[in-house]
Amino acid sequence: MTPHTDSFIALAKHPFKFRVFLFYKLPSAFFSGVRVKDIDTNKCVVTVPYKWFSQNPFRSTYFACLSMAAEMSTGLLSLAHAHKNKPDISMLVTKVDSSYFKKATGITTFVCEDGQLISETIAKAVTTGEGHSIIAKSIGKNDTGELVAEFFITWSFKVKKSTYPVSGRRA
Repeated sequence: MTPHTDSFIALAKHPFKFRVFLFYKLPSAFFSGVRVKDIDTNKCVVTVPYKWFSQNPFRSTYFACLSMAAEMSTGLLSLAHAHKNKPDISMLVTKVDSSYFKKATGITTFVCEDGQLISETIAKAVTTGEGHSIIAKSIGKNDTGELVAEFFITWSFKVKKSTYPVSGRRA
């Protein structure tokens, strides 16, 4: 955890500021109704509703909208732990594995509780200077607590390379 983790979490918890962020940076998540319900250093809770913009022809939430919410639950934890880190951290989703168990016909709530593991992986990338990956798990349940979907999202973290002078010497 960096000293700036809490400032990012405060931004994600602020409904208006975070919706503005979604509108400009992730408009598809904004319009499909993906929302952050809770976040701390270890856990993130994100919801996605079944509505006109997120529907599929089978009267349930489109799998891509479910995937957005699941990825956001892991991605916000990753962003929080990498926020304003020195050196800068590059992060990228390299794989998504998902299973679906029940039709998503209402609000689906995704929970990721891998914040500590994400923080440790980022710290390892900073310490070693090499890229490191983690598989973060996000579980989606409906309003009655039934399992709707399970996602395993592989995140890769590495220290961004510095720009060196043309001579190749480091400053």
